[in-house]
Amino acid sequence: MKSNAGCCRLRLAVLVIGASWLTGCATEGFEANGLAACPPVVEYSRELEAQAAEELALLPDGSALVEMMGDYAVMREQARVCSWSAP
Repeated sequence: MKSNAGCCRLRLAVLVIGASWLTGCATEGFEANGLAACPPVVEYSRELEAQAAEELALLPDGSALVEMMGDYAVMREQARVCSWSAP
């Protein structure tokens, strides 16, 4: 029986890269008085994102980094939404 772990990692890599691409047009969302601040979203080149996806796909099954990158994708999306909704 073949393992589908590589498939799962590839899907996660695509999710991470996709979320990163979606945040590429986000701007910083800071109010002048500094009370409501959205964290800035770092923009990555497509080349760097492709390299990250390739490296992520090479990680061993059960790698903590795979889980952490999924969390990072969620945080980037939250920061993107925050910056769009900031006054």
